[in-house]
Amino acid sequence: MTKFSDLGLAEILLRALVQEGYETPTPIQAQAIPALMEGRDLLGIAQTGTGKTAAFALPILNRFIADRRRPAPHSARALVLAPTRELAAQIADSFRAYGQFMRPSVGVIFGGVSHRPQVEMLSRGLEVLVATPGRLLDHLASGKLRLDMTEVVVLDEADHMLDLGFLQPIKQIVSRLPKKRQNLFFSATMPKEISGLAQGMLDNPARVEVTPVATTAERIEQHVYLVDGGAKRDILVELFADPNLARSIVFTRTKRGADRVAQHLEKAGVEAAAIHGDKSQNQRERALDGFRRGKTRVLVATDIAARGIDVDGVSHVVNFELPETPEAYVHRIGRTARAGAAGRAISLCDNGERDLLKAIEKLTRQSLPFTDRRLYADAHVERPVPGRRPAGAPPRSNSGGPRSAGAASKGGAGRGGAGRGQAPKSGAAAGRNMHGKSRPGR
Repeated sequence: MTKFSDLGLAEILLRALVQEGYETPTPIQAQAIPALMEGRDLLGIAQTGTGKTAAFALPILNRFIADRRRPAPHSARALVLAPTRELAAQIADSFRAYGQFMRPSVGVIFGGVSHRPQVEMLSRGLEVLVATPGRLLDHLASGKLRLDMTEVVVLDEADHMLDLGFLQPIKQIVSRLPKKRQNLFFSATMPKEISGLAQGMLDNPARVEVTPVATTAERIEQHVYLVDGGAKRDILVELFADPNLARSIVFTRTKRGADRVAQHLEKAGVEAAAIHGDKSQNQRERALDGFRRGKTRVLVATDIAARGIDVDGVSHVVNFELPETPEAYVHRIGRTARAGAAGRAISLCDNGERDLLKAIEKLTRQSLPFTDRRLYADAHVERPVPGRRPAGAPPRSNSGGPRSAGAASKGGAGRGGAGRGQAPKSGAAAGRNMHGKSRPGR
């Protein structure tokens, strides 16, 4: 079995990994780090929660250990681009954790906060700058930042970064970079169109693909409730009657929907907070802090959080609404079962979302077990609160049958026991390898 000590990393990085309690690299780290240590460009594809941050952070830090020169004012030797504020902050924390004995200058910039502290930080020069594209472009336009001396550029969550909303900003940023540089793209999903664009920006890259594209973590138990749209909120409250849903993230498609769901849960006595792009940075930080500390049982989020929340011990992810793109499903449920732990993902699917469900099953190459909670004529028995004795016959489930939730959502349901239809139990504790702490390992 490969160990970090086999990868040629500097002693002070190995010491930091020992300090953090890690010994064994994940597959993406074991394959990516040697290629990056050689200075190659790289396209790395691995499912979320497998340690992609360490796969690029450790080689970058190792490079700077070998060449400890002071960065020029208003410049950054390495640039890491991330799609969300939360993810940017977590990546910066990872660099600090791995570099704790070398103390690299690490900065993070994103929108929603004052420019002045960021300008002062940039004026001193940084070894590692982690940024969201919008605020980075602001500093470039003002002349407070230059990228002509940047040696390494990383696009984390590259499929999302190169999607329509980020394509133009990325092109503007790339135009400011020197031609001679090392390029690193990491992502959990990589559609063919986006992969082609990435290949055009990379120079003879090594490709590391440790899992099939868009697969979900094996330790996530997934289940679908087929529901009537108007019953979703009540069924959601029923789910949280089960104490095993201890630390959960509920995903909605819209910001307003996230606020409404959080308010509904609060009225039902379930501690909940919403987090989305319309919240101020302080509000988002307070919501995340309460969730991490266990003061808030449920975090209700839009997809902005699917690639930015990395919290230990998330027992369940609940899709109150299915995402418009199946790739987003992979990122959403990847918020649980992180760092080698087990987790549960529950999806509420109404009749209008059946095509979205079929797309998810096609992308992930699996048929999802389901329980039918719809009240139509030929299956009109409502599911009781999980854990309580049914008042009538159980709702129909496919837990013992071969049919998929996507197929059943057209009006039929498979047969089988109702046991798998109950709210899943909480996940197991994380192991102590590179998966072991999600903050540095992601």
